[in-house]
Amino acid sequence: MKENQENVTTAVKLTSNKPFVLLITAQLVSNIGDWLHILALLTMVGLKWQASPWEITAVSLCMAVPMLLGGPFAGYLSDKVDRKGIMIGSDLVRAGIVACLVFAGSLWQVYVLLLAKGVMDVLFSPAKSGKLKELVPPGQMDQAVALSSSIEQITKIIGPALGGLLVAAVGISACYFIDSVSYIASAVILLGLPRVGMFKTGRPNEDGDTARPSFRKEAGAGLRLIGSMPVVLSGVVMIVAALLVLQIADSQTVTLFREIPGVNADLLGWCVAASGFGTLLSALAVGRLGSGKHPLVFMGTGTLLMGSVFAGAALVTVTGQAGFWMDTMLFGSFVLAGVGAGFVIIPFNSMLQRRTPEAYTGRVFGIVGSLTSAAVILGPVAGGALVTASGPATAFLVSGVLSALLGAAVLFLRTGIENRDQAAQELQQSAA
Repeated sequence: MKENQENVTTAVKLTSNKPFVLLITAQLVSNIGDWLHILALLTMVGLKWQASPWEITAVSLCMAVPMLLGGPFAGYLSDKVDRKGIMIGSDLVRAGIVACLVFAGSLWQVYVLLLAKGVMDVLFSPAKSGKLKELVPPGQMDQAVALSSSIEQITKIIGPALGGLLVAAVGISACYFIDSVSYIASAVILLGLPRVGMFKTGRPNEDGDTARPSFRKEAGAGLRLIGSMPVVLSGVVMIVAALLVLQIADSQTVTLFREIPGVNADLLGWCVAASGFGTLLSALAVGRLGSGKHPLVFMGTGTLLMGSVFAGAALVTVTGQAGFWMDTMLFGSFVLAGVGAGFVIIPFNSMLQRRTPEAYTGRVFGIVGSLTSAAVILGPVAGGALVTASGPATAFLVSGVLSALLGAAVLFLRTGIENRDQAAQELQQSAA
């Protein structure tokens, strides 16, 4: 009966799935608002208050630390509590927090508000991943993740431009209020979601008793699930390693551009938009081709491509001169880097959604979110140390070479990993 239900829903177009459309519409609204908030925050702290580099780094840390520390608990909560309620509550609280930024008069107040907002972000993310699993049939999961990623990249392209225009036109405070309204609008849209999605399953008791499992056991269930799937475990290890290595260079992009004599001041903004455009292209390609059979092929290829582009960008800035050809090569490099990032992130998220049982989605995504946040925090620290010691070109070259080697290693080991994964699936099926 359940299989027939999945076949019928798969035959219906994904865009005809009203709850899914509501979910991604809320995402679109809040993502655009987030770019206004980020641009306004950087303008206020970096330009108006003239914060030091370490103070600006602390802003990024305040955004990332809650995910690092709270990911497993947020995932556990989203598997046990109404996900719709978590998302709506998180949006409403974030609306109030962002509005409070208007009245912030010092950096420590900004840090406190960003930490509070980060807590709400970490609650929202696994709840959204779990709700997506509830609303979308397995046969359309690749398309759903690709569409969600496309929305993120579209807002990455238009968001900075819109944010810059609004900051200049209406001021920083107005941008904070607009972002606050976007969260309220997102919460209103999410009210239309069903409390229980069509593909929501029962909540198993692993120990077979009636006692309520402890948080440690519940979080451990997510870790054991990841460890029982060799392809998923390899994907987690790879994406954490890739983020750690790539952040060494990515966090120092501004420093690299400063090394180019006479560089166009607008080039960085164009390159950021170019990377978003590249990831959008890869999202469309993955959505059409599907990454279900061999996700590690996409991930290895994407990491190899990003590494090659980063190493090439270092060589271009060292040997080239500012001008049309330099701008063209760097713009093209960032497009290719965006394509590579899409080939890594989108198949990975699709694989996690597809392979994780709905009842464990929050815990698995919470654990993965903590691990990737650790990489995002440690990578820039390593990048800063390497740039200080050897310069930005060396940091890009080292990061690029290590990433390319990581991608090549995954492609080389891929067949063995997939064979072990297939054997593990067969063992689980026979045990069941």
